[in-house]
Amino acid sequence: MSLLALSITWLGFTPNLVTSLSVVGQHERHESSPTAETSRRGRDLGRVLTFVDAVVAIAMTLLVLPLVDVASALQDGDPVTQLLRDHTAQLGGFALSFGIIARFWFAQHRVLRNVVVQDPVVTGLLLMWLMLVVFLPFPTALAATAGSQPATKVLYIGTMLLASTLLALMSMRVGSTPAIRDSAHRPDPTPSWTTTAMLALALLLSLLVPAAGYYPVLLLLLSAPLDRAWHRLRRS
Repeated sequence: MSLLALSITWLGFTPNLVTSLSVVGQHERHESSPTAETSRRGRDLGRVLTFVDAVVAIAMTLLVLPLVDVASALQDGDPVTQLLRDHTAQLGGFALSFGIIARFWFAQHRVLRNVVVQDPVVTGLLLMWLMLVVFLPFPTALAATAGSQPATKVLYIGTMLLASTLLALMSMRVGSTPAIRDSAHRPDPTPSWTTTAMLALALLLSLLVPAAGYYPVLLLLLSAPLDRAWHRLRRS
């Protein structure tokens, strides 16, 4: 079985696995008091979110490893300024991807802030989102060495686009499932959908206008103003 087929099989199996775990939890619920059950589910969710935070931190750390290799190749007496000029693309890719992952992590935190009970759909979406975050250092490295190739642009920006889409779907699921929240507050999926739209436009522009490189990704800077304008329009 190829790695691609294996990954697709795993993604299809993940929701079933999460559902099975939930069924086990339901059997355990009959054997424990409501207070103990609430505490257990809180601990389970806490472990999942701690795992997610740790993996995201590792993914962000991996971004710098190619730069460490570059620095290790510097010989005594070689000008550092020349090294920085020669590897501007790698430095830029590191900064951009670091900022994107940080943005995604904060968005994920906002979406799950009021979630207190594990939900199979949310957990499945979260794991797929996490896989994309872990994958991002790979196209980041490609962007520094083969950034002009359309396939690299699709991998790099497309990975971000899919991750943002999953965040939007998570937000919608949490908002439509009050039983897993501890408050009536529902996360707003608009910021994630706006980010998704900006990334889709950035990918299209980078493919249609090759000279633009990865600058269209900076369209993400318009996400916040567009969100505010949308909310003002809805209130008016």
